[in-house]
Amino acid sequence: MDELIPLRLGTLTKMPAKIARPRYARAALSPGIVHIGLGNFHRAHMAWYTHRLMQQGQALDWAIIGAGVRPGDGAMRDRLLAQDCLTTLIELAPTGTSAEITGAMLDFAPVEAGNAALIARMADPQTRIVSLTVTEGGYFTDPATGGLQLDHPDLIHDATRPDSPRTAFGAIVAALRLRRAQGLGPVTLLSCDNLQGNGAILRQAVLGLAQASDPDLAAWIGGECSFPGAMVDCIVPATGAGEIALARRFGIDDASPVTHEPFRQWVLEDDFCAGRPAWEDVGVQFSDDLHGYEAQKLRILNAGHQIIGNVAELQGIATVAEAMATPQIRAFFEKVQTREIVPHVRPVPGMTPVEYVTLIAGRFSNPAIRDTVRRVAFDGSSRHPGFVLPSLRDALAHGAAYDGLALVEALWARMCAGTREDGSVIAPNDPHWPQLVAQAQAARYDPAAWLRQSGCYGDLADHPGFAQSFGTWLTLLWSQGSDAALRAYLDAP
Repeated sequence: MDELIPLRLGTLTKMPAKIARPRYARAALSPGIVHIGLGNFHRAHMAWYTHRLMQQGQALDWAIIGAGVRPGDGAMRDRLLAQDCLTTLIELAPTGTSAEITGAMLDFAPVEAGNAALIARMADPQTRIVSLTVTEGGYFTDPATGGLQLDHPDLIHDATRPDSPRTAFGAIVAALRLRRAQGLGPVTLLSCDNLQGNGAILRQAVLGLAQASDPDLAAWIGGECSFPGAMVDCIVPATGAGEIALARRFGIDDASPVTHEPFRQWVLEDDFCAGRPAWEDVGVQFSDDLHGYEAQKLRILNAGHQIIGNVAELQGIATVAEAMATPQIRAFFEKVQTREIVPHVRPVPGMTPVEYVTLIAGRFSNPAIRDTVRRVAFDGSSRHPGFVLPSLRDALAHGAAYDGLALVEALWARMCAGTREDGSVIAPNDPHWPQLVAQAQAARYDPAAWLRQSGCYGDLADHPGFAQSFGTWLTLLWSQGSDAALRAYLDAP
């Protein structure tokens, strides 16, 4: 490329002709959405759908204000503000790559202690939707009970100091307090995280925290605000030097480009108390059967990452596509899915569970997607209880097969010991990594030590069949390795 063009509003007309760019004027936009947790997934998903509407001349009053509550979010803010909040999206199809520039985001609120700027943005009369991607483990949910962890230090702080909150939920409660006091009306609160029942989980977090400090406000929020459920799906790798170099090959100097697969899906409950963009005009599905879509996606796609991610990490395989290209790992994925997960997943309109497994296997196998094993294996302490264990519980309840799911759990325990099978060290990959490493190393000689993590497994440790299967697999993993364990599972009838 002869000329590298910095990504700015003023340089859009200079971009190569093959690069799609906003056809709408930034001056024509006004904000309607505040999004907390503005990372790659949001920019490739919700922001992209909104951008597509804007390309059609719609939703010009639904532009997005980015926000974050963690100190690290400030670095993303700096990068995006330096390029006028524009994003280069690069689609990675097996047949080639293409790029477009999106501009649905107008600004990024300051990231600061006490979150005053964020609270003011959410309390602004123009804001009608507050959306979030704060990760599966970011909702302060007790994995054993499903309730809100009101004894968490951050929630105790927000309940006792509601005007200077630390958490996204504390900031939301503070903003809703202002809206109520000023007669500005409610907003829709929309989770875009991979959680079954994410609307209800968000409602629990907001109402539970509000109740702890102001029961009257909690009653107002519960009666006026809406918390629609959402199922979101698109594989979006993390951005590193390779992704930045790929944008440069298109002639674009973008400090934070986003790569993504060709597939996207967003299924929503149509419960928006203060209006919404007409996302259905650009392919978003609105359905009363959100649970079916959620279950299919979380139990097959998200659990699928856990099926292959831990064994691939143990074997030193770098990407999901490389794992799927390993015959034994792919066969393991397919057998666990079809034999032990699919029987507990019901079809949704236009897609049976078996067809969905085939779709996911194809997506995981896309060699253009450099989705790392490390990314999909991250935060197993949230992802295994959320994605894998529901199928295991169903199998136990119905007397169905579960040996492969027990092996998935044993592989996770072996990975959390902190070393690969070649002896190399696995870098910390979970918010609770030191605890997991200690339990995993104890479990090498006493497999039951791993299952005694009640916050993850609850009463599953008391099921003798599962405990025995888990122990057998973990012992085999330590004595003979993952190849031998996978072979034993695949050879079994």
